[in-house]
Amino acid sequence: MGKGADMLRWTRNDALVAIGAAAADLLGFSVGTQTEGMSLTLSAAGALVAAAMCLLARRSRPVAVLAAVLALGVVPNVVIADTSPHFPLGLAVALYSVVRFSRPAVAAAAVALTVPLASAGQGGTLVPSGLSLAANAAAAALVAGTALVINRWQRDVAANQARQAERAVAEERRRIARELHDIVAHHITAMQLMAGGARANLAHDTEAAREALVILEDSGRIALREMRQLLDVLRAGEEPDETPPAPQPGAADLERIVTESRLAGTETEFTVDGPVRPLPPSVGLTLFRIVQEALTNTRKHAGQARARVRVTYHPDEVAVEVCDDGAGAPPPTARPAAGTGYGLIGMHERVALQGGTLEAAARDGGGFRVAARLPVPAGRGGEGGERHR
Repeated sequence: MGKGADMLRWTRNDALVAIGAAAADLLGFSVGTQTEGMSLTLSAAGALVAAAMCLLARRSRPVAVLAAVLALGVVPNVVIADTSPHFPLGLAVALYSVVRFSRPAVAAAAVALTVPLASAGQGGTLVPSGLSLAANAAAAALVAGTALVINRWQRDVAANQARQAERAVAEERRRIARELHDIVAHHITAMQLMAGGARANLAHDTEAAREALVILEDSGRIALREMRQLLDVLRAGEEPDETPPAPQPGAADLERIVTESRLAGTETEFTVDGPVRPLPPSVGLTLFRIVQEALTNTRKHAGQARARVRVTYHPDEVAVEVCDDGAGAPPPTARPAAGTGYGLIGMHERVALQGGTLEAAARDGGGFRVAARLPVPAGRGGEGGERHR
């Protein structure tokens, strides 16, 4: 389709604007001529309607529409010789469209030419009067100023939306990075330690080696599943998988994490206090990741330490504490300080998203302590909460 077809493209809003401008200008000229003891002629009314209908193409051809509206506007000015200074609504919309959709130089030229051309014929003469020029100059300045303000506002809105989209993408990348860190740091470290234990026990304790290899296989399978889930997030928008994704881990999976820690060589105590109840999935996942990260740090930094995991269910919150005694640990300066290291940063961010608090610091008597409190209002976690297996 060519340029002529482009001019025929218009929206319902364009049609409403054109009809409104025609009605307003017909009404305004009718009242004005009756006040002066005259009547609106058929030719003048036809020119006003034709000028308003040109507004249908104001978005695709704003300069051409303005030129047509200015040319048609001379007809009522000349036919009705005694009309007073005025600035028709159709002309205002056409000028507004030029300033909105054209380059600044074109918009400035359009405003400068509109003032004298719109005044031609007013007062019964083609030579515009000073009063007519002043009135039309004020009207043109108001229209152009409004268009510039709208342009600035739309640019600010677009920039704000772009910033929000960038923040959302960055937040999603951080979330995926935290998940990757948790998966790799825990599962790969556990697999490495269990593989070493299986190799060491293979000659004299085949049962222990077999159990370590079974856990190693399970850990690898879980790591692969969680990595696949993250890849599914990254492939969002592509063809979805036919099989539904596996559920996210939660508080019910803590026993498995503790078992893996024991099999990896860390003596780990696990206790649960208070009445156990289902937790919201996000809270359960946060609880799981905190224990996972803390036990991984114990294996990586504390050597042959003993660890203790305690989960306490309160009426309006759930608390978790993971401590190690630091036996066989590197010097204190080699241990991660609170708030340093991507794992601890990830824990702080997860807890903050749940509205909870987290403490992570070295213990006075040696070792390290991670403690978190996550709010769980009464009645939360039942419907839509995680299932305890």
